[in-house]
Amino acid sequence: MGFLTFKGGVHPFDGKDMSKECPTEKYLPKGELVYPVSQHIGAPAKPLVTKGDHVLAGQVIAEAGGFVSAPVHASVSGTVKGIEPRLTSTGSMVSSIIIENDGEYKEAEFVPARLEDLSREEILDRIREGGVVGMGGAGFPTQVKLSPKDPDKIEYILVNGAECEPYITSDYRRMMDEPQKVVDGLRIVLTLFEHAKGCICIEDNKPDCIRKMKELVQDIPRIEVKELMTKYPQGGERTLIYAVTGREINSSMLPADVGCVVDNVETMVAICNAVLLGRPVMSRIITITGDGISHPAHYEVLTGTNVEELVQAAGGLKDNVKKVISGGPMMGFAMFDLHVPCTKTSSALLCMAEDPASESEATACINCGRCVKVCPGHVMPSRLATLAEHGDLEGFQKMDGMECCECGCCSYICPAKRPLTQSIKSMRKIVLANRRKK
Repeated sequence: MGFLTFKGGVHPFDGKDMSKECPTEKYLPKGELVYPVSQHIGAPAKPLVTKGDHVLAGQVIAEAGGFVSAPVHASVSGTVKGIEPRLTSTGSMVSSIIIENDGEYKEAEFVPARLEDLSREEILDRIREGGVVGMGGAGFPTQVKLSPKDPDKIEYILVNGAECEPYITSDYRRMMDEPQKVVDGLRIVLTLFEHAKGCICIEDNKPDCIRKMKELVQDIPRIEVKELMTKYPQGGERTLIYAVTGREINSSMLPADVGCVVDNVETMVAICNAVLLGRPVMSRIITITGDGISHPAHYEVLTGTNVEELVQAAGGLKDNVKKVISGGPMMGFAMFDLHVPCTKTSSALLCMAEDPASESEATACINCGRCVKVCPGHVMPSRLATLAEHGDLEGFQKMDGMECCECGCCSYICPAKRPLTQSIKSMRKIVLANRRKK
């Protein structure tokens, strides 16, 4: 049987052997913790605490600021030092709640529940109150995603375990270490959609993970494991849906429009914790890897923890390190300061001894068409980048520039080393900003 896949994509060096066998260690932070009120797509959360307040781990410190929003919870017990703008891994300054860790880790009271005793509304309430968001990187509030206009039309719940981004292995470790929680999270979501079946989607470079998941779900109705071809960006929302269902969506559509809901592995674990244990999102697994770090590792990290602490826990940066990226090399953000907090969407820290992207020099397009061949969005990246460089908004939109998913395949494959993705991404931001103004 052939592995499921999509049209286009690339095969970069995956680098996963550096960290995949590293056990997950719990890391307890030492200094103050920083909680940005925007750890999700949508309206920022509204702080509920003020300077001098004492809080417990699991206590709500900022409530959802609207329907498309999510609350933020303290991950330690301690005292609120203030609310002020702080730097995040994307390079932006975000209003944040600062808490001085008292080192006692006293927790608020959590109320467990049995799934069979909960109604649909109660399940969604517990997910919302738990501050669960898309933890694969997008940060979309999960209770909103699980509340489509017509639940009866949802046919597929896709658990994204592809982890196609090179070097990152945090989802792999979660599936290997706590597979039952992944399955339990999926079973909870399936109770919300009577006509849907659940698919745990894993790339074929994780055969041990595939075997483990298949054993767990073999006797569970409505749940199966889908084996995907190892190819980037197999874990992208659009490409995953096409690979598994053969259905296509564009930039103006949602997965629900083709009967699908897509959630990351870590999100499923968060759903399980929120619904069954009453525990909000307070931690996640983060991969620390690359040839620029002394000891690659996996840490279960409390939200708000300073990234610099994790680097030191992993033995520190090597002397020859050239670049540190929050996330993976294809879609991550290069960092200029490690004193930023880990958030709900932090998945990895990649430390690189070489920086080929900045060392290469862009030359003129040679019209080879390679960028078109690998583009999963089926657009012409070379032309779109040229239109973006000339500020041609109308031409950019006419050539379907908004269909770009910013995966980076075109920049990766371009022999002229043009920063195609970066140019297109900048123009897409301008288009979206203009639309909001109108």
